[in-house]
Amino acid sequence: MNTTLRRILFIMTLAVIWEATSKFSSLPDFMFPSLTQVLRTLFTGITNGQITAAILHSIGRLLLGFSIAVVLGLLLGYFIWRFQFVEDTLGFIITALQSIPSIVWLPLAIIWFGLNNMAILFIVTIGATWTMTISAISGFKNVPQLYQRVAKTFGSTGFHFLRTVIFPASIPHIISGLRIAWAFSWRALMAGELLGAGTGLGQLLEAGRALGQMDLVISVMIIIAVIGTIMDNIIFLRLEKRVQMKWGVS
Repeated sequence: MNTTLRRILFIMTLAVIWEATSKFSSLPDFMFPSLTQVLRTLFTGITNGQITAAILHSIGRLLLGFSIAVVLGLLLGYFIWRFQFVEDTLGFIITALQSIPSIVWLPLAIIWFGLNNMAILFIVTIGATWTMTISAISGFKNVPQLYQRVAKTFGSTGFHFLRTVIFPASIPHIISGLRIAWAFSWRALMAGELLGAGTGLGQLLEAGRALGQMDLVISVMIIIAVIGTIMDNIIFLRLEKRVQMKWGVS
């Protein structure tokens, strides 16, 4: 039995248990909806555009914040790796900042930007920047000295040295950092949208809670889990494995 079939059977078993438990449970439907009720709500939300619009708004914010975080992380990682003074000062601060959950920044974001899209974009960016920075530093520092000496012997310096030696050799670490940074950004986005700023899956989740529609809440949770699984297993994990095989890491 391969992994895919095993997972399908496991999910089907959970679905049967869920449906049976909801039928024989003493809890009312609005507190513990059945699987069929959740799937019905999910289908309705997709067909009428409510859930689809929320997905598009959330993904749009996430892509923008994540892109900014990747650029900032690579730049900060380069300067920290390149200059000892920056490593001793800014590098120390970034290590400390990484231990702070991104949602903790939300009160400051609301004060600085207001309860709007900018506040959410800020915490999404913060959620990935420090992880991306540390991954970039690790990647740059782990470039074999042999590669660097050979390149310098052939006269490679400056941007050419960075483009042809440092960055390509750091790709495995950077890809791993992208995968982790994406997960942090996704969680930060959902936490920020739960406050009801703008539109998105988080706001839809909060609306379901406020209206007592647990079928809607669970529907949104399923969407969040599916998107997270697709991004991690289908995109980043495959990209990471392909890069590791190409670079001879695995």
